[in-house]
Amino acid sequence: MAIESPTSASSRTVAPVPEAPPSLSGRARLVLFVLCAAQFMVALDFSVLNVALPVLGEDLGLSRSGLQWAVTAFALPSGGFLLLFGRIADLYGRRRLFLVGLAVFGAASLLATLAWNPASFLAGRALQGLGAAVIVPTGMSLLTTTFPEGPLRDRALGISGTLLSLGFTVGMVSGGVLTDTLGWRSTMALLAGAAVIVLLLAPRLLAESRTPERPKLDVPGAVTVTGGLLSLIYALSTAAERGFGGTDVRITLVLGVALLTAFVVVESRSAAPLVSLPMLRRRTVAFGNLGGLATFSLMSTIVFVLTLYLQELLHLSALGTGLVFGVQGLASVAAGMYAARIVGRFGARRTLVMSLLGQGVFIGALLGLGEDSGVLLATVAVSLASACHLGAIIAYGLTVTSGVPDGEQGLATGLVTTTQQVGITVGIPLLGVLSTTQGSLFDGVRLVVAVAAVILIATGLLVGAGLRRTA
Repeated sequence: MAIESPTSASSRTVAPVPEAPPSLSGRARLVLFVLCAAQFMVALDFSVLNVALPVLGEDLGLSRSGLQWAVTAFALPSGGFLLLFGRIADLYGRRRLFLVGLAVFGAASLLATLAWNPASFLAGRALQGLGAAVIVPTGMSLLTTTFPEGPLRDRALGISGTLLSLGFTVGMVSGGVLTDTLGWRSTMALLAGAAVIVLLLAPRLLAESRTPERPKLDVPGAVTVTGGLLSLIYALSTAAERGFGGTDVRITLVLGVALLTAFVVVESRSAAPLVSLPMLRRRTVAFGNLGGLATFSLMSTIVFVLTLYLQELLHLSALGTGLVFGVQGLASVAAGMYAARIVGRFGARRTLVMSLLGQGVFIGALLGLGEDSGVLLATVAVSLASACHLGAIIAYGLTVTSGVPDGEQGLATGLVTTTQQVGITVGIPLLGVLSTTQGSLFDGVRLVVAVAAVILIATGLLVGAGLRRTA
């Protein structure tokens, strides 16, 4: 309240001074730094190795088809085990499992750094994925239970989302620089060093968090959902390399759908389900995750096809391509700085819808690219689309987790992070196969851009209609 003199205070009403938004304490900033650093590290791992694959394959003797497994070996466990570890963390301690995940990730990165043959390298990548499957849901649930719902959580998720998006971009740029200067092993050594730093800081800063009750783990649900996700991710990742004609692709695709269907049946009958079906029936959870799946899968796909376009059609160098995506990263940081304010003004649901529509419109602008020119348009359009993507990341995380009790935050954030990882994993294989069906790379890029823009705009409208009914 404003301070008035005694004589004037009784004669007129005093207007209240607007309350300043709550700020993070010094310890809260350190906690947020540790949790965001872990998420950034995992996001970095998704892209830092991409540009190093040709050099890596030559050094270790990996065939061209074998290089796909450098990515798939990480994607399979990181996407397949997320829900399982999110629930285990709820029951047995999020901090404890977070530290275990960091230790596994760091040791696996060291193994990949020192790899002496393809088998040892792929084992390291698989263990990295397993560590990531622990770190991502436990880190997110520690964040949402540490920072209460409201402005503080909005701000924390805004910073986390910015670093998650930036990590993917930084990985693409730094991967090329490290490979050219220090060799491909330095990309894995970077991750090992980051894991050690976070592991040293985390025990002193993070408090333990778990659900008060200790129900039994839903083993049938864990087996069916993990097997289903593993089968589905394997099928889609392999199809990106060989198409959908392979027997193994068809079998694992059918198996994945069958197991996920069985998972729904199991959960409907389980006394202590891994995923609460009533939670999935919440419109905020269902439509929020739909928006998250669209924004992650299609943004990663656009980055992939633009890399091909810039290097193979416009003949940009790796450094030039890195600069284009460096601008995209700066746009993500700028969007992250203002995301909390935008969410505070318009609300998470409306921000999610606006972000999806904006992302679709700016990706659609890429249809103006030419076969021999378009660097400026590509830079501006993908940067603006990335800013909208960042808004969608933050808004969908808030939409899904808002109103969820602390005891179920691991379940909710497990769904959020599963959507992230599955989106990043399946987007490129699905539309990558689509792009190869065209007569030329340019035609394939235009087709992918058009399909991505239509899907994003349609999803934005659908999510808007679905969430409006919850208002």
